[in-house]
Amino acid sequence: MLIHPWDAPHDDAEWHHWLAEHDFGRLAVNGLPGEPPYVQPLHFAYDARRGEAVGHLARPNPLWAALEVNPDVLLSVVDDYVYIPGPWQAPPDVPSEHGVPTSFYAAVQLRCTARIVDDPADKAELLNRQLGHFQPEGGSARAAAGEAPYGRMLSGIRGLRLEVTDVRAKFKYAGNKVDPVRDRIATALAERGGPGDAAAREHLQRRRGA
Repeated sequence: MLIHPWDAPHDDAEWHHWLAEHDFGRLAVNGLPGEPPYVQPLHFAYDARRGEAVGHLARPNPLWAALEVNPDVLLSVVDDYVYIPGPWQAPPDVPSEHGVPTSFYAAVQLRCTARIVDDPADKAELLNRQLGHFQPEGGSARAAAGEAPYGRMLSGIRGLRLEVTDVRAKFKYAGNKVDPVRDRIATALAERGGPGDAAAREHLQRRRGA
């Protein structure tokens, strides 16, 4: 992922905050010899203090064999993306039809070492951490090895601890444009009001003020 200086996060807190609210990504795992990489959609819970993300997958998932051979993986999260028409991007001194269209988006890539969790008690602990993240209001029983209602189901899954070894983050929101162009884009996003436009506009305005 190419990251221009104007698209880089201002600090670690920026991508930490974003990742805490964007917890569905794609786990890329190197394929076995002769096979393409595996790309697995994954809900995960990221813990900045521990430097890890946790998740789980069904035991029959075909990627386990590849993970056991090579635990070096990439967890990729992309969201708050929108298409920006060319006229919105045109510099003030050129015809609007000469503007170059582009995409706005936020992306975080976590390079990780994957640890497979098979111990029932440890899997229950990972599930409870995920439940606390995704369902903080409660309402569901806690998982515990050998106890109802979820204990007997633990054998059907394997847990994942993804220990983060490197991070690449990008917030591509007109960071290299002059203020009149940014103002035009912000106004156009508000007027269009399509999926993702409000979040993209917030990023644009926030990063300009930082």
